[in-house]
Amino acid sequence: MPTVAGVDSSTQSCKVVVCDAATGEILHQGRAAHPDGTEVAPQAWWEALCEAGGGLLADVDAVAVAGQQHGLVALDEAGLPLRDALLWNDTRSARAADDLVTELGGPDAWAQAVGTVPVAALTVAKLRWLAENEPRTADRTAQVMLPHDWLTWRLCGGPGGAAAPVTDRGDASGTGYWSPADGDYRRDLLALALGGRTPQLPRVIGPYEAAGRTPHGALVAAGTGDNMGAALGLGLRPGDAVVSLGTSGTAFAVSERPVADPSGAVAGFADATGRFLPLVCTLNAARVLSSTAGLLGTGLADIDRLARASEPGAGGLVHLPYLGGERTPNLPEAAGSLLGMRTSNMHPPQLARAAVEGMLCNMADALDELRRQGIGTRRVLIIGGAAKAPVVGEIAAGIFGAPVTVPEPAEYVALGAARQAAWALAGAPEPPHWPLAAARHVPAPADPGTGRRIRENYARARTTVYG
Repeated sequence: MPTVAGVDSSTQSCKVVVCDAATGEILHQGRAAHPDGTEVAPQAWWEALCEAGGGLLADVDAVAVAGQQHGLVALDEAGLPLRDALLWNDTRSARAADDLVTELGGPDAWAQAVGTVPVAALTVAKLRWLAENEPRTADRTAQVMLPHDWLTWRLCGGPGGAAAPVTDRGDASGTGYWSPADGDYRRDLLALALGGRTPQLPRVIGPYEAAGRTPHGALVAAGTGDNMGAALGLGLRPGDAVVSLGTSGTAFAVSERPVADPSGAVAGFADATGRFLPLVCTLNAARVLSSTAGLLGTGLADIDRLARASEPGAGGLVHLPYLGGERTPNLPEAAGSLLGMRTSNMHPPQLARAAVEGMLCNMADALDELRRQGIGTRRVLIIGGAAKAPVVGEIAAGIFGAPVTVPEPAEYVALGAARQAAWALAGAPEPPHWPLAAARHVPAPADPGTGRRIRENYARARTTVYG
C-alpha cells in the first residue's frame, strides 16, 4: 500500500500527516512547535519537521510541503542562510511596500503586473527592506526562497545535493514578482525591490511534477503555500469559497481566471492545480473570540453557550474586531471598539454574541470583496479554530446570507500537501479523489432580514468610528 506524507509548516507549528495514497485515510499524525517571533532561523523549521515526522518520513513513498506564504529566506552562494527568515507577519516592510507601489506607478500597475498590490507581508516588500536596511546582506544574497521552497530543497538534499531549488505557481504568486496571468517571474520587479540585484530564484514546476527524492528514496512533490494546500485538502472547485478562521482570517475561492484588483483588497494568487485562488486576508478572526473569552474569564466552549443565550444583534451591541489593527479594511493603526453599550446589553451573553457577529461581519465584507471581482461563492465552507464553536456556523449562515458547510476539524493544509504528494506519485493529470470528512451543513435562513440588519448596524458603527 503506497503511503504519502503532507507537511504543514505554518507560522506557529509544523504538522505532519501520513495517508494512504489511494484513499486519503490518515494513518499517522505528528506535530512540533515553531519559535515565536516575526523572524525565524530556517533550521528551526527543519528541526520541527523532523520532530513532527518522527521516523515516519523514512517509510513513505512521497512527501510534499505546504508552508506559510511570503516569508523571505536569503541564501549565500553556498546555499546557507544569511540571516533569520523574515516572516509574513513582520511589518517592518510596510513603508517599503508603499514605496514600491509608488515607484511602479500605483496600485493598478502592480495589479496588472502580478495580480497583487504590495503590502508588508509580501516577499517583494521584504526584499526592499533588506536592501535598504541590510545592504551587505543584500549584496551577498545569491538565492531567494520561500519557506516551503527551502524545506522542499532540504528534503531533496539541500546544499550539496543533486536537486535544484524549485517552487510551485501557488506559492510563487505570493511573492510580488511572479505573474499568475503570464506564468512567469517578473525579474524587473525583483531588481526594483533589490536596487538592481537579481539573485537566483527557484524554478516553478508543474502541479504534479516531482522536485526530486529524499535520501531515503521518497519522491518529493512541488509543495505549495498554506492557503493553496488548504484548498487542495478541501477539494475546492470553482464556485466554492472558504472562510478560514485562524488567529487571522482569510476568505478565498477557486477561479478559472486570474484576478487583478487595484484596490489591493483581493490578492490575485494562483492555486496548486493550475487554476487561480483570489484571496482576502484579515488580521483578526479567532483571536476575537479568544480575547473575548479572556475578558469574560471563560473558554471557547462557553463563548458558544453564552452567544446562544443572547438574541441576534446582541441587543444593539456592536463589536468592531480590529484588535490587532486590520489589513482588510486597511486600518493598520485601528483598535477594537464596542459601540451601542447600554445597561441592558452589557452582560456576558451579549458580549459573546457581539464578538461572534463582529468577527463574521468582517469576514462577510471579505466575501463581498471576492464577489466584486466576479468570483462566484455558491457554497461557503468554514474552517479554522473558531469554527469549532457550533454557534459560529449557525450565525455565519445568517450574516453571509448563504448556506454554510463546516467540515469536521482536520489538518486541511497538511492533507492538501499529502494529496499533492499522491498526485505526483501517480503522475496523473488530475489529483486523486479523496472523500471529505463528515461536515455539518447549515442552511441559509428563511428570513434574511436579521442578518442584513446585523451587517447594517456593523457598517454604521464602522463609519462612525473610521469614517
